[in-house]
Amino acid sequence: MLYHEIIAGHPDEKAALIFKDSIMTYGELRSAVESRACFLQAKGLAKGDRVGLLSKNCPDFAVSYLAVIRAGGVVVPFNFQLAAREIIYIVKDADLKLMLVRQKIDLAEAAAEIGCEEPLQLEFAEMAGMSENALIDYELHENDNCTIIYTSGTTGKPKGAMLTHRNLVANTREFTGVIPLYADDIALCVLPMYHCFAWTVSVSGPLLHGASLVIQETYIFKDTMGLIAKHGVNFFAGVPTMIQLFFKGAQAEELAPIRCFISGGAPLPQILADGFRKKFGKPVLEGYGLSEASPVVSVNPASKVKVGSIGPALPGVTVMIQEEGGGEMKPGEVGELCVRGANVMLGYLNLPEETRQALRGGWLHTGDLGYKDEEGYIFIVDRLKDMIISSGENIYPREIEEALYTHPLIEEAAVIGIPDKLRGQAVCAYMVLSEGAVLDRKEVRKYLLERLAAYKVPREFFFCTQLPKNSTGKILKTALREQALIDMVNRKR
Repeated sequence: MLYHEIIAGHPDEKAALIFKDSIMTYGELRSAVESRACFLQAKGLAKGDRVGLLSKNCPDFAVSYLAVIRAGGVVVPFNFQLAAREIIYIVKDADLKLMLVRQKIDLAEAAAEIGCEEPLQLEFAEMAGMSENALIDYELHENDNCTIIYTSGTTGKPKGAMLTHRNLVANTREFTGVIPLYADDIALCVLPMYHCFAWTVSVSGPLLHGASLVIQETYIFKDTMGLIAKHGVNFFAGVPTMIQLFFKGAQAEELAPIRCFISGGAPLPQILADGFRKKFGKPVLEGYGLSEASPVVSVNPASKVKVGSIGPALPGVTVMIQEEGGGEMKPGEVGELCVRGANVMLGYLNLPEETRQALRGGWLHTGDLGYKDEEGYIFIVDRLKDMIISSGENIYPREIEEALYTHPLIEEAAVIGIPDKLRGQAVCAYMVLSEGAVLDRKEVRKYLLERLAAYKVPREFFFCTQLPKNSTGKILKTALREQALIDMVNRKR
C-alpha cells in the first residue's frame, strides 16, 4: 500500500477531520487531496521533488501532507516554532524549492546569510479550488521516500530521516495491531502534526481505520477538556506533561469516555503513572519511538501494563539489547536498544557516514540504554550520551530523576553530568518545585541519601521555574549542561 491510500475505502459521508466548527468528510478529504495534488503538479511538482510544510495543526496540514505524496513528491514537515535561520538550514539541506504554509514568513535575510535561494511559499488559501490539469499518476513504489522528518537537533544540526511509504504504513498497522482503532472511534490530535509521534499515532492510525479525528490547533488544557466533552473523544495520545495536567486538573468523570491514554515523546515518571491509574481507573499506555523508526518501536498493551516499561516491541518490529561488540545481552542486562523492521528509515539525507553508523550491522542503533525482562518488556535506563561516569561508576540520570519525582514538593526534575577535575564528571540536578513550595539543597540531599547509593546523589542542586523542553515535552539536557556551567560560575562568586 502507498501511504496516501490509507484514506481510501471509507464511507464518503463519514466525518474524517473535525476542526473548530467545521467537519470534513472522507469523501471531501479524498477530493481535496486529489485537487491539491493536481494544483501542485501544475505548479511544477515532479516525482521525487521535496516540498516543505509549515503550519500549526489544522485540516489543511493533513490535506497538504497527503497531497504532496499523492502528487509524487516528498513532504518535509517543519516545526512551526523554528526561527528563520533554522528553517533556511533545512530548506538548503533538503533542496526545497516550494513550501506550503498557512501564512507566509520572511526568510529573505536568513537565506541571504547562507547564500540560499528562497523557496516559493504557497499559502493554503491559494490552493483552494479545482485545478484544470489532470493528475499525472506517477508510478510509485512502497520503498520510495515519501517524507523526511528532521530530528530535533538537540545534539547538533538536525538530520533528515528519510521514511518510505512502507515505513509509514507498516508502523501504523503495527501500532494499531496492539492498540486497536475502530471506525466509530473519535481521536484527539493535540500533539503537533509535524512531529512523527503525532503523525503516526494521532493522525495515520485513525485515518487508516476510518475513525474521526478532532484537531486541536495548539495545546491548551481548558480547550482540550472542552473538545473531549463536546465530541466524546475516546482516544488520546500525548506527552507526560499533558498526562500530568490531566492528573492535576481533571475529574474522573470528565475523562470517563476515553478508553485509551497513550504517552510517549519523553519518559513517564512512575509516580505519575501510578497516581493516574489510581485516580482514573485506567492505565497510561507508555510507548517508545524515534523518528528513524517512523517512530513507534514498542508500547504497553492494555491487557498487561508494566509501569516503568515501554512495553514489548510491536509485532513486526525486532528489538535487540546489544553489548558494545554487537552481541545480545541476557534478560536484565543493560545494553544499547537496537531496532530492525519495516518501520526503519532508509537513512539520513545527505549524510552517508551518519547513516552507516546509525544502521551498522543491519540494526538501527538508537543510542538508548535499556534491558528486557523475561517476558520481553523493555525498560529504558537512559540515553547512552546522558550516562554519567563519575569516579569510574556508571550513573543513570533517570534513576535519580525517578527518586526526585517521589518527593511531594518536586514537580519536575532533570539530572545531568557536569565536568569535575577529580571525578571526571559530577552529578547535577535541576528541579522545579510545586507552586509556593520551599525546599533547600540539604533537604533534597538527605531525602536522596535515604533512597540511593551515596555516589549517585547529586553534588550540585539548582532550583528553576521551568526546564527547557522541545515541542514534545522532552527535556533539553544539552541546554541544561550549558546552563550548569553558567550557574556553577555564578554560585562561586
